[in-house]
Amino acid sequence: MQEAKNTARALVRLGYDGRVHKTFRGHMAQERFEHEVRVLRYLEKQGCKFVPRVLETDPEKLHMVTTNCGNRVENNITEDRLRQLFAELEQYGVRHEDPYTRNVTYNQQMGRFCLIDFEFATILNEPHLGPPPPEPDPDENGPRGW
Repeated sequence: MQEAKNTARALVRLGYDGRVHKTFRGHMAQERFEHEVRVLRYLEKQGCKFVPRVLETDPEKLHMVTTNCGNRVENNITEDRLRQLFAELEQYGVRHEDPYTRNVTYNQQMGRFCLIDFEFATILNEPHLGPPPPEPDPDENGPRGW
């Protein structure tokens, strides 16, 4: 497996089969794990195709396996397109809460931009199931990051 991210809050590895393996750690790891799984399953039920699908979870290890949504775009997206993409997500009932380029990928097979990293997202019709409170992470670029 290829390491994609290794910080105090998460280890993300890309499997040779294309799947993404994410292990949560650090501050409120269990809550962030449970919340991201809940949000991704909600989006799947809503028919949202431009986010990862949860394939496996291991609550004891705070580990999940998802589909791969492509390669990170880094800085290859305009601010206007970025706003449109996160607004499109809200049509499926979810606000990302971390609307930055670091959470955008490009899926060549789909021919479109996709979104990742939903541990701080809000399901708009279930605000009582909101995300864990954010805490700045000194290992990340900004207050949150992938």
